Amino acid sequence: MKTTSHPIRSLLIVTITLGLLSCDGWKDPGNPSGEATARQASAWPGYSGEGGRKYSAADQITPANVAALKPIWTYHTGDISTGRPDYGSTSAFEATPLLVDGMLYLCSPFNKVTALDPATGNETWSFDPKINLKGNYSNQMVCRGVSHWEDADETAGGICSKRIFTSTLDTRLIALDALTGERCQDFGTNGEVDLSSGVGTIRYPGEYSHTSPPAVIADKVIVGGAIGDHGGTQVPSGVVRAYNAVTGKLEWAQDMAPPDYDYEVHGQSAAGYALASPNVWAPMATDEELGLIFAPTGNPSPDYFRTGVPDMDYYGSSLVALDKDTGNIVWHYQFVHNDFWDFDTPAQPSFFTLERDGKQIPALAQATKMGFIFILDRRTGEPLFPVQERPAPQETDVALGLSPTQPWPVLPKPVSGTRLDPKKPFGLTFWDRGKCRKELESLRYDGIFTPPSTDWTLMFTGNAGGINWGGVSIDPERQLLVVNSSNLAWKVRLIPRADFEAVKKANYGHEIGPQRGTDYGVWREMVGSPIGIPCNPTPWGMVTGINLKTGEQLWQSTLGTTRDLAPVPLALKTGTPNLGGPLTTKGGLTFIGAAMDNYIRAFDNETGEEIWKHRLPAPAVAGAMSYTARGPDGQERQYIVIASGGFGRMPVDMSDTLVAFALED
Repeated sequence: MKTTSHPIRSLLIVTITLGLLSCDGWKDPGNPSGEATARQASAWPGYSGEGGRKYSAADQITPANVAALKPIWTYHTGDISTGRPDYGSTSAFEATPLLVDGMLYLCSPFNKVTALDPATGNETWSFDPKINLKGNYSNQMVCRGVSHWEDADETAGGICSKRIFTSTLDTRLIALDALTGERCQDFGTNGEVDLSSGVGTIRYPGEYSHTSPPAVIADKVIVGGAIGDHGGTQVPSGVVRAYNAVTGKLEWAQDMAPPDYDYEVHGQSAAGYALASPNVWAPMATDEELGLIFAPTGNPSPDYFRTGVPDMDYYGSSLVALDKDTGNIVWHYQFVHNDFWDFDTPAQPSFFTLERDGKQIPALAQATKMGFIFILDRRTGEPLFPVQERPAPQETDVALGLSPTQPWPVLPKPVSGTRLDPKKPFGLTFWDRGKCRKELESLRYDGIFTPPSTDWTLMFTGNAGGINWGGVSIDPERQLLVVNSSNLAWKVRLIPRADFEAVKKANYGHEIGPQRGTDYGVWREMVGSPIGIPCNPTPWGMVTGINLKTGEQLWQSTLGTTRDLAPVPLALKTGTPNLGGPLTTKGGLTFIGAAMDNYIRAFDNETGEEIWKHRLPAPAVAGAMSYTARGPDGQERQYIVIASGGFGRMPVDMSDTLVAFALED
């Protein structure tokens, strides 16, 4: 089904002469009968595979035979929400499954957890936590994945010696037996822990929630939390907490307040955590050998205006390395100083070994909303490619504690736009191009770090990125990094407190946030033409390949078309804004959905050429994964699996479908 209408559909009227695509519709193969003859399958043990790399060593599918890739089975979760009045929020099926011990595990947008046979898609068990479906979840109803834990004691083999952990939108951490889906009764109370306890006052269901899978290391399960944008200075704490994987007991807690923060003077929750500290909503990563947990932090709340001493920014918009046993901060690296642009660190870091001067360096790649990719030493947080501190704009009419400089990686180069020329807008006709130019030229703008103001200010890239939660994929053998990114202009305006209620009432339906406890609310929206098309130049979506040995870009290709953003199949190769990440395989391909059209695509890792695509029932706003398994016919196949669910905030198809592809013969 389609969501509510949107002005971008009007592009059809203007561009009908540009040509039509054939209506190659989605055909659902359903679930083949019969079970897999053997549960032999390669593993995908974490949300992004091994080390957060989104890489599969399977090589059955190659550029030479990818044309024979077809849907083999599908699974339907049954969970879709298009928002009020039936549910409190829209939904997005953004899950990437795990594959452990020959079983696929995934979650639905309503936090339903399911175990599937990897060769047939047949359901083995399902668990429904029955979350509060009326919550006003600011990040939509989303569950991006679950986590697996196994008792290290080889003699253990009883109930719940292998567990699936899920953290829910309504703030629960639940432990399930991996074989049966039954609650692990020894964990917390009735198999769950209340994550809302102690973080501060939660004013409405959904203000504090969980969308990312928990991190797992040794005998600990670690969770952050997602806090809605624009709330204010007294929103719940961004504390990171570790729980014992067997008992559910709280082992340690680390919030991201500055080192000199005076909790008694500046405020704290009942449990002693700093309120409005930077939160960790993106997936974390763990390194068993180093004993570290890597937490990507958001900016402090509220997003576009803060006052007071000390500013909570010290650990904000950073990557923070925590000791697994104590939670103590070992090192941190900040990607944005004094972030007033909502440039959260949005993605899980990806591990690899950097080969340099005959040495093997434990490294990570961290994607950011600015379209910057930072390559750091996992042991110390030191950059492995040069980073410059460049002067940043300072002019604004409000009192912001702006940093005089911002960090810019010299290599790799940004993968999305960092500068927009208002005199060169996009437009389908002279008329709408002129409207866009007038709009862009009316906005305050001095580059990517132009500070907010009470006048409309251009943000390019904006709060959506650049790169978002999909992150990067890494082929460790080729030393290749692949990443998708967006180019989309936004505008932001600070609203004086005395005017806020009147402005909000007069502009119902726009994104206008209160930023309680400050002198200003905020209004932000995409910069679009009168017919709803982005005013900034194309491409609006891209995929980029980077050589990790040199930091240089190898190729860059457009990602997505307007094929499903109009009521008839009209495809303009503009690229589209995108969410969800790439999957890179040893076979020489990168598979990706992410774009706002109903396709999964394959790109050649050597050239960046799009060499295959296949229709889906809805945009695949999720990360793909891959494994090999023996099917009912005894044949070993490589599977590509992706969630095709759409995106409730865009005028696109919605679905509840998990699709598995394999070579036809």
